[in-house]
Amino acid sequence: MDRPRYGRLLCVMSFLALSLLAAAQDSQARKRLTPKEIEVLPSESAGAGTSGLPAVTTRVLFGDPTKSGLYTIELKVAPNTVIQAHAHRDTRTAVVISGLWHFGYGPKNEQALVKALPPGAFYTEPASEPHFARTGPEGATVSITGYGPTDTVYAK
Repeated sequence: MDRPRYGRLLCVMSFLALSLLAAAQDSQARKRLTPKEIEVLPSESAGAGTSGLPAVTTRVLFGDPTKSGLYTIELKVAPNTVIQAHAHRDTRTAVVISGLWHFGYGPKNEQALVKALPPGAFYTEPASEPHFARTGPEGATVSITGYGPTDTVYAK
């Protein structure tokens, strides 16, 4: 085989391989979950980027918070739970799905710094900025998206 034709063949094969890889990644990025489908996903109480409290269960909806890349987790927080001030290495955004989420920024969980966020509310967790939360008698469900890997470091 002459070199120009061999070079073209390599280019075509490389293009096809990259196209197949891109298609596979696109299909992994496409995810549609109904509330019932989310409810049956595996859950844990000490997932990456969470408080680690037994009163908080976590479901990974997308990606892997322990690895580099985009991820979304769902937190279900039991009634009357207090999450002390902590921070994460990555910037995160969140939406309150249900319940009333009492959220604040600062190195200590202080009632005066809390803002009550109802379903549909949006907030951010800037990288390395301490924040805290609590729930009332109804508990809360929150969806958090970040770019991992994430972690949780409690304020001292």
